[in-house]
Amino acid sequence: MATVTFKGTPMTLVGTEVKVGDQAPDFTVLSNDLSEVKLSDFAGQVRLISVVPSVDTGVCAAQTKRFNEDVAKLDNVQVLTISADLPFAQARWAAENDLGYAKIYSDHRDLSFGEAYGVVMKELRLLARSVFIIDSNDKVVYTEYVSEGTNHPNYDEALKAAEAAK
Repeated sequence: MATVTFKGTPMTLVGTEVKVGDQAPDFTVLSNDLSEVKLSDFAGQVRLISVVPSVDTGVCAAQTKRFNEDVAKLDNVQVLTISADLPFAQARWAAENDLGYAKIYSDHRDLSFGEAYGVVMKELRLLARSVFIIDSNDKVVYTEYVSEGTNHPNYDEALKAAEAAK
């Protein structure tokens, strides 16, 4: 299981760690209008799943904006930003930050995504910063569990993996 800290404090991750080569687990999250969204709703596309503890923090906002801007230049790659923020907070943040390409989804209701991908920080009931690339055949082709929750992910490696995925 991945080891992560948040502001230097070790966190207990709940769920199943996902590894490269695994079949991507499906999950259910909420869109900003409270409708359910599943990974399978994006079948046939490459998915870059950007996981943040909360879009209302500096590193999370920067991560969300960076992937939104960079992935917009790639063909057939959909960005899904997922956090445990309430959908209303996500909608406000997206409107205030001109988020055009990426979609933000909430896992607050039942942590379906977080448990399926092993990123629920038990002590905080937030999702650990991580990035997953799922190819068009639903195979996991890239994972990064960021070891310290206040650090940025490796944007360049994630983008290379997304671009190489088919």
